[in-house]
Amino acid sequence: MAEWGALSTEAANPASEELDTLATEEVVSLLLEEDSRGLETVKRRRDGIARAACWVAEALDGGGRVVFAGAGTSGRLGVLEAAECPPTFGTDPEQIQAIMAGGREAVFEAREGAEDVHADGTQAAEKLEAGDLLIAVSASSVTPYVLGALEGARSGGARTVLVTCAPAVEDPGVADLVLALDTGAEVLTGSTRLKAASATKAVLNAITTAAMVRLGKVYRNLMVDLRPGSAKLRDRALRIIEAASAVSREEAERYYNAAEGEVKTAIVMASTGLGMEDARQRLRATAGHVRQALEGQPA
Repeated sequence: MAEWGALSTEAANPASEELDTLATEEVVSLLLEEDSRGLETVKRRRDGIARAACWVAEALDGGGRVVFAGAGTSGRLGVLEAAECPPTFGTDPEQIQAIMAGGREAVFEAREGAEDVHADGTQAAEKLEAGDLLIAVSASSVTPYVLGALEGARSGGARTVLVTCAPAVEDPGVADLVLALDTGAEVLTGSTRLKAASATKAVLNAITTAAMVRLGKVYRNLMVDLRPGSAKLRDRALRIIEAASAVSREEAERYYNAAEGEVKTAIVMASTGLGMEDARQRLRATAGHVRQALEGQPA
């Protein structure tokens, strides 16, 4: 990019021209106000976000992979999304992954130059194929590593989404779906870890959560496929069974143990009186959707 200064994400924000003269409380207020404006832009892209969520659900339901790709803050947001899905929704870590400019080390320590290598992005994504989905994240829309990842994914037949905070993308054919948020200039000029990152995180939250709802990993507003790998999550699992089945804590624990820690199975057992294997069969018949399993409806 010959003129980085032409990017909206690099522009100076008139509201913060005297940032260094403001009281701390005023700085905080300005930052939060700008974050709110950024989130308003996300709402205007709800249709595209829903489309991306459907693509995630289709990829996972078909046995494909979903891969997030980015550099710097954008890359770390993708890493966070991929890391949170298995404990929250019980997804296979192999199915939801993240690739980042600079590799794993860049998650914890900035490696700014890594984002400039187009070929690294291409190589990292070239194993994706038809049935897979790449969700690329680039606040500026022109990060070479991210553009390379999009190129590599598309060469293998994978679907592609670009999440960016630029108002318009020079080449709309860079991805099958472009979610351009147009968050505008940052309070701290060029620091896209601020408003742009908040807006991007909201988009990724919406995409993955909506997809998991479609896949039956949510019953009512409960994460019924969570993996209780800690004391906190085990307690949450028991509370979910209590709430979903209207049973006591003691009963919830009994069903949880009888279901070998499978929250969905425990809910069906507690709500229908079925044994573990019959409850599992009911869930298999409804593709894991608890509501349908409780109503005895096929998928």
